[in-house]
Amino acid sequence: MPESAQLNWTSRQFSRAKSEWLAFLAQREEQVFLVLTLVIGAVVGAVVVAFILLTQRFGARIYAGHEGASWPRLVIPVAGSLAMGYLLFRFFPDARGSGVPQTKAALYAREGRISLSTVFGKFFCTSATLACGIPLGREGPSVQVGAGIASVLGRKLGLRPEKVKALIPVGAAAAVAAAFNTPLAAVLFALEEVVGDLHAPVLGSVVLASATSWAVLRILLGNAPLFKVPEYQLVHPIELVAYAVLGIVGGLISVAFSRLLLWLRKKFLSFPRKTAWFHPVVGGLVVGGTGWFVPQVLGVGYIHVGEALNGELALRVMILLLVLKFFAVVVSYSSGNAGGIFGPSLFLGAMLGGVVGTAAHRVIPGYVGGPGAYALVGMGTAFAGIVRAPMTSVVMIFEITRDYAVIVPLMISNLLSFFISARLQPKPIYDELAKQDGIHLPGKESDSGAGQLQVAAILRPALHLLDASAPAAEALAALRAANLRALPVRSSRGLEGMISTEKLELVGGDAASKTLLDVVLPGAFPHLHRDHTIAQALDRMAAAHLDVLPVVSRANIRELEGIVTLQDVLQRYGISPTE
Repeated sequence: MPESAQLNWTSRQFSRAKSEWLAFLAQREEQVFLVLTLVIGAVVGAVVVAFILLTQRFGARIYAGHEGASWPRLVIPVAGSLAMGYLLFRFFPDARGSGVPQTKAALYAREGRISLSTVFGKFFCTSATLACGIPLGREGPSVQVGAGIASVLGRKLGLRPEKVKALIPVGAAAAVAAAFNTPLAAVLFALEEVVGDLHAPVLGSVVLASATSWAVLRILLGNAPLFKVPEYQLVHPIELVAYAVLGIVGGLISVAFSRLLLWLRKKFLSFPRKTAWFHPVVGGLVVGGTGWFVPQVLGVGYIHVGEALNGELALRVMILLLVLKFFAVVVSYSSGNAGGIFGPSLFLGAMLGGVVGTAAHRVIPGYVGGPGAYALVGMGTAFAGIVRAPMTSVVMIFEITRDYAVIVPLMISNLLSFFISARLQPKPIYDELAKQDGIHLPGKESDSGAGQLQVAAILRPALHLLDASAPAAEALAALRAANLRALPVRSSRGLEGMISTEKLELVGGDAASKTLLDVVLPGAFPHLHRDHTIAQALDRMAAAHLDVLPVVSRANIRELEGIVTLQDVLQRYGISPTE
């Protein structure tokens, strides 16, 4: 067979197979989506495990043989940030930064699209960056890698854009489950932070992917927790005051971290774009300079977090690491290095908690526990204040310790940190980072209009009511006089329903002999309740083809509380009917 004929035959076979697959997908999309969820969980779990091992072993290999020398701690971070900065600028521009804002941008602004090159670039550049000692986290990049794998698989299989978007939180949850060994916290993070809705329809798929990824992690690396911590207990109720102080200080430090990072990143972004490849070197210089004198600043520092959790760090060391790591992370991230703030927030929280716990132990030694418990609570406190995911932080710390003893102090501290951070820095850091990149993610302001304003705000008294025993002709005249397309019909039982001009006009010549009770359909009728939103009111008006709906009691549907008209809705937003 000639080569051209062979190519044509192959092309026809491919087109036929593609058509058959698309026909099958149209009939079985939900089943395909379910199977794909399991596949994504397994693949993302394996990739994140590879990510963890590659970062650890690559870092050990780079610094091998130079343990006693100081110069590698300066040269390697600078050289690594320079090389990765060029690769990020030249080949992988979407792989900079954390990965969580980019994942949310893909979900809300890019129809769920994350390219395969971005996934590869994020995996490679972040691994190399962290291995060189830049003190950023791997968890945020893992989220983008997991979401990217889900996006690529969904698009390659021909899923509809809506389904591809639904796979983004699925991949994100699988990544967090494998990165932290916390499947429950992974589900909450995907819903609370990525989707922004704990009742999202993808809940089932997110749970499946998280569980599958966690199972792969256990098979490959065992079930060892991320941190080994001793058992903690609340020594005295007055100790809760110390945890409250930790929450207040944690909230203030979270605000300082977010504001400084956003301000400094804005400064870097204001420079000419052609200089962007060189910006990460600034972070490398800061890390290398501090690492020259304090090696513990290098890397994300989970080893030192474990030492703080077990009370093995002195107060001076924790204060020093808190201050140096704070600035090293801010400069490293804002200058454009690949890596996240997920892990660093846990490090900062552990050091802060250790400092507060040690200070409390010195002030009232007989009433407080060791600093390790405060370091653990501090991790959740900083996470809640910086990332703004309080539910995730509580569940994550519980999964790490598997001990209920710290739950109450953790909730108190987290709540205070979250409240202070939200008041002093209203916009979450991930949303502001996306905004700096030109992506406007949905926030609270997106739900402050018709989606949240309740019917009670525009409710008006029902001044015009039609008696159910009135003739249809009389009711038609009353409707025209009221200048409304419909009015409530009331009998001795209460509200019977709504009658419209169009319906009465259809009665025609029988209008004189029929009463409204004969015309109104028995049973359920379109209505609203006070706590319905204006958006729901508009939906129900459209479904009923009416410009007015009755507002009734939830306890008794026949108890009329008032009416809402389309004119009321328009006037609420400053639009007159003529406009």
